[in-house]
Amino acid sequence: MNLSAADQPQKPRLVILISGSGSNMVAIADAVRSGDIEADIAAVICNRPEAAGLQKARDRDIETVTLDHKEFGSRDAFDFALMRKIDDYDPDLVILAGFMRILTADFVRHYQGRMLNIHPSLLPKYQGLNTHQRALEAGDTEHGVTVHFVTEELDGGPNVIQAVVAVTEDDDPVALQQRVQTQEHVIYPIAVKWFVSGRLSMKEGTALLDGKELPEQGLRLEA
Repeated sequence: MNLSAADQPQKPRLVILISGSGSNMVAIADAVRSGDIEADIAAVICNRPEAAGLQKARDRDIETVTLDHKEFGSRDAFDFALMRKIDDYDPDLVILAGFMRILTADFVRHYQGRMLNIHPSLLPKYQGLNTHQRALEAGDTEHGVTVHFVTEELDGGPNVIQAVVAVTEDDDPVALQQRVQTQEHVIYPIAVKWFVSGRLSMKEGTALLDGKELPEQGLRLEA
């Protein structure tokens, strides 16, 4: 018996937030389009009208929404409007993909356990900005990128997966950033796939994969 479209099980719904080029959004969208991630991208929402990622989403027939943070008088007002817009799409997972905003506590709590972020360092090292420069200045021999659940602590939620990148003597921030970004596009789709397939969850501030607690650094992949 063939099921009609209305009878088909609904796939998990994703909302992706971007501020810039949207390269991680593209990596996730391409994994969805190929069937590697069994989900639907309900919308891409951006806080910068000029962001290049908006056209990349449209090129993939993804609905886009622009919500310019400069039009709001406070961080709370913007986050409230953003929350209402996200909830219009009823997502199972909210994905921060280069979304350059510090989120309010109320916003984070609203999506607790169903919001992921990617950060270009081996967290908990180098929370915040300029991570590549800071790693080089510290003389680190390895650097990388982390996908983590979002909590009220900036870049402080439980880690899910990391990709480790070796630092070479010839590295500058640009070269290191490029190699790290390549790994971002590998591990973020993996984390999203785990979540939408029911393998990944957060419970009591801990990331769980297949019901087992992940180590503090998350699952580590050597690039």
